[in-house]
Amino acid sequence: MVSATALTVVFSALAAKHLLADYVLQSSWMAHGKQRSNGWLAPLAAHAGCHGVLTTTIALAAAPRLWWLGLVDFFAHSTIDRCKSITAAAYRWTPEHRLFWWSIGIDQSLHHLTGFFLAVIIASSR
Repeated sequence: MVSATALTVVFSALAAKHLLADYVLQSSWMAHGKQRSNGWLAPLAAHAGCHGVLTTTIALAAAPRLWWLGLVDFFAHSTIDRCKSITAAAYRWTPEHRLFWWSIGIDQSLHHLTGFFLAVIIASSR
């Protein structure tokens, strides 16, 4: 049984982490670099690394034995972002295309679902 309070607290922390890592800490180099067809690995790794480090910090505070969830978040975030970049490039979507915005919505929804599943794991371990 997962405590609703624990789930709410952990998910809120992970949602705040997402806001921080995706918008506050993401530099122009990360945002534009991870979209490129060449030279994308370092910017994507740096961006996903912010997510991984912050998720590890939350896991250590809530359930230290689950520190490895930061690695899970790193790989999930990397995969979601790279798939979005590859798809947008393949179809040449730009902000003028409706599907460009759909891809951003799908990307963000997948990130929040990842956060929710991580929150369930953390909250259920307490």
